Amino acid sequence: MTQKPVIFIDGEAGTTGLEIRERLSALPVTLFSIDPARRKDPAARKDAMAAADLVVLCLPDDASREAVHMAATLGDAAPRLLDASTAYRTDPAWVYGFPELAKGQDRAIASALRVSNPGCYPTGAIALLRPLVDAGVLDAHYPVCINAVSGYTGGGRSMIEAHEHEGGPAFELYGLSLEHKHVPEIHQHANLARRPVFVPSVGHFARGMIVSIPLHLDDLKGHITGSDLHAILHEHYAGQAHVRVMPHEPNLSAEALAGRDNMELRVHASPRNRQALLTARLDNLGKGASGAALQNISLMLGLKDG
Repeated sequence: MTQKPVIFIDGEAGTTGLEIRERLSALPVTLFSIDPARRKDPAARKDAMAAADLVVLCLPDDASREAVHMAATLGDAAPRLLDASTAYRTDPAWVYGFPELAKGQDRAIASALRVSNPGCYPTGAIALLRPLVDAGVLDAHYPVCINAVSGYTGGGRSMIEAHEHEGGPAFELYGLSLEHKHVPEIHQHANLARRPVFVPSVGHFARGMIVSIPLHLDDLKGHITGSDLHAILHEHYAGQAHVRVMPHEPNLSAEALAGRDNMELRVHASPRNRQALLTARLDNLGKGASGAALQNISLMLGLKDG
């Protein structure tokens, strides 16, 4: 491109949209915005889409689907799309926007017309599980249980206001119907044959996340050790700028990576008890949301390697 690519954020007033907008100042792009009073005006939004090289959708699922349909009506003038909602994360017509997922995923994102930005919890869970399933040590039918805690900014504006203005609970489990909307995404992209059990929680801190997955080593294939699991993860993510496989630590703070776009993976093991715990630590608004979006934007527009 000889000129700066143009980006329109549909839904720029939301939590993720605002952060993406702020972060775009670090990239050689032009941000196309519409009058705040016309942000819900279909004609204004359609004109903005037509003017953009890439549209980033930061909308609820149903509104995102409507926006995708609107973009499609532009025909040859339709922009490329990056969707931050849950709507298309398991849709085979969309490329899943986790560049480190598998070999060649970054190239698939770079050439895609439509990319779905991953969810924050799935980013951690899939990062831990997918390499082990692909390596054949974790059977796809293993009864995977995932526990996770996130900062309250992951709950959107209403939860942010509740915690910052009223004071929220110190710790709260939710999604206890076991029907959380992120489960299908984890199920599919971790290459699991069996639906995992997922128990999310929120703490009274703004940003940060830990995803943890316990494993019985004797239920894995081969006489696998914690060191073997670490080696598989280390090999899978070798050379990746945003995902690092780290040594065991006796204690982990969920807030340690707040404001950063990288993710740390660890294997904590007890050789005597033949047990292991996989952990992923990230910022729920960084690698788990807007940071991931910046990676994908950079890849899609050929700005850097992501």
